[in-house]
Amino acid sequence: MRTALLAVSAALALSLPLSAQEEPKGAPAPSEIVAAAPAADWVAIAAEDLLVMTLAPDAEGKPRQVVIQLMPAPFSQGWVHNIRLFARSGWYDGISVNRVQDNYVTQWGDPNYDNPEATGTPKPLPEGLKVMGEDEYAAQISASVSPYLWFRDHRVAFDGFGKSESVQLRPVPRRANFFDPYSPIVTFSSGFPIGTAFSPNRPPELGWPVHCYGMVGVGRNYSPDTGSGAELYTVIGHAPRHLDRNIALVGRVIEGMQHLSSLPRGSGALGFYTAEEAAKRTPILSVRVASDLAPSEQPAFEYLSTESDVFATYADAVANRRDPFFITPAGGADICNIRVPVRRAE
Repeated sequence: MRTALLAVSAALALSLPLSAQEEPKGAPAPSEIVAAAPAADWVAIAAEDLLVMTLAPDAEGKPRQVVIQLMPAPFSQGWVHNIRLFARSGWYDGISVNRVQDNYVTQWGDPNYDNPEATGTPKPLPEGLKVMGEDEYAAQISASVSPYLWFRDHRVAFDGFGKSESVQLRPVPRRANFFDPYSPIVTFSSGFPIGTAFSPNRPPELGWPVHCYGMVGVGRNYSPDTGSGAELYTVIGHAPRHLDRNIALVGRVIEGMQHLSSLPRGSGALGFYTAEEAAKRTPILSVRVASDLAPSEQPAFEYLSTESDVFATYADAVANRRDPFFITPAGGADICNIRVPVRRAE
């Protein structure tokens, strides 16, 4: 891996003008911090937690595949159960992308199900689906969260959770302002960005996934409907954080995002394709849980542990760019700017 990076760097240097090649070296860029992370800091993603979605080939006949990592416990597990059920029953096969709203979301599902442009009969839903309440948009969290929290204007570290259900927060010297207007504290849990509630001298009691770019959520109707997983969407624009705790988030796209973000926009309400735009709908040929595929066909991915010191260093570097290109470091970062590194496993 390191050899390949060096080879790419050398080739790039040869193509740059002399002035660019002679730029002084500074602090490592976030990408360099990630590239130097030891193997022990990378966490394998179980095949049971991966969805492989195959779209119809593009206009040039090239294959299109999207890989989604499902949300880990304790978040959204009822919807995750349903999504695996939909996939294993073959219900998703033959559905399509029906809505693409610019700077917002791409949404897919049965074109005859909860679609303002629908004219046909919806597909029957499989048996065994769970029905979730709105209180399940958030979950109780404990020591499973990252030992690092970004609390308004400084990073703090958990010294540990005691049986008394209280924790001591040890301030870390201020290096960045990770201010978040949507939750008092933001953190990471098992590699996913999380917003939390906060009470002084107590651990966060509630946590919820947040709507960053590439996150996958469940389409729903008006409250109290919470959606089943029959309709899914992914964020393709600026993070719509106002949706946090209002819609179930069930995972994130970890490969093939370009196949969903570059689709033609719909001109109907909320970006749905109109009847005249039916040809713009992208067919979805199949959706499979990766563990159901033959071993040779199962994709293997891993993410950089958000509990590691390397990740904390990486997050700080994102907020305070010190590498030579940057003149004025931002001095802070939105939680969605701190994208958790994911890579194909070697």
